[in-house]
Amino acid sequence: MKVAVFGKPGGGKSTLSPKLAVAANLPPYQLDMIQFKKGGARVPDEMLARVHADILVQPRWVLDGFGTLQTFEAMLREASVLVYVERASLLHYWWVTMRLLKSPLTKPLGWPEDSPMLESTIRSYRYLRLSPRFWTPDFKAQLVAQRPAKRVYVIRHRSDEVALLNDLKNLAAKKGEA
Repeated sequence: MKVAVFGKPGGGKSTLSPKLAVAANLPPYQLDMIQFKKGGARVPDEMLARVHADILVQPRWVLDGFGTLQTFEAMLREASVLVYVERASLLHYWWVTMRLLKSPLTKPLGWPEDSPMLESTIRSYRYLRLSPRFWTPDFKAQLVAQRPAKRVYVIRHRSDEVALLNDLKNLAAKKGEA
């Protein structure tokens, strides 16, 4: 099973992905840990593409994040399970703000060590403001249209997460992966 987890910043992808990995007994990968070095500097796109391609050829994974448009499209093609995290817009902003406020006490999940939190938060706010240009109803319809060839989940509420975790646990048990 190959599970792709993606969506706007501050939706809880980095919190959800490890839970999915445990539920389905899959190795977890977080693109932010691959795309950014300690201190928050980006790795060259070629290096990201190479590491990303190495993950995609593995038979089983949970991959969380976006990367570049090319890595994102490749992830969507390879994944058998697509998990689009789409919370209410204000919740995304709130969780990005909470991540910043908590950062002096705890490192955010899935973030490289010594990431510049203020700069990253401003980037997240900017991305959230621009996100309706990418995360459109058409994009969501294209995702859902991939059923039944792929399992597609849209996570808006905690109950959606619980249903997804149960489905993946049951799927893994049927395939003997759990």
